[in-house]
Amino acid sequence: MAPGYDEAALEVLRARKGWGQTLRVVEATPADDDALEVRGLSGALLVQDRDRAAPARWEVVTRRGPTAEEEAALRFAWTCVRFVRSNAIAIARGRALVGVGGGLPSRVDAVHLAARKAGERARGAALASDAFFPFADGVEAAAEAGVTAFVHPGGSKKDAEVIARADALGLAMVLTGTRHFRH
Repeated sequence: MAPGYDEAALEVLRARKGWGQTLRVVEATPADDDALEVRGLSGALLVQDRDRAAPARWEVVTRRGPTAEEEAALRFAWTCVRFVRSNAIAIARGRALVGVGGGLPSRVDAVHLAARKAGERARGAALASDAFFPFADGVEAAAEAGVTAFVHPGGSKKDAEVIARADALGLAMVLTGTRHFRH
């Protein structure tokens, strides 16, 4: 499957044994970025907006902003976390993904899993969450592992509490206003 084929390439394929029996060539244009995404769910369909890597905004909400190194890791983690099943957590150092937690019913459990996977590499690392932190416990758990910077969409009733806890711990936090959500 490709967005198009050169006629010479098609001739090479047609010359292959079994062309009409096993080989199928499909020409399809890439989906529009604004297209909806459809997933099957046990005889039903889930229709949702296509997830985009670019956040709607990038707003530092803590007294301490991320360092240049932390910001680069935050942006990388934000790109990676969209590919993890919700509740998704991605921990990155630079452009290396060092811990992932997802598909769990609790965000703090996803943080614990990602931090355990990261081990010592969590020290000074950046964490991205696909959705807001509903409580400060996720931030506390990541901070205990050594994470120093966070990015998430925001939008919880307890955002002010979560941000205040990050401030109290001397952490950097960025809100995007955009939620990743992978089912």
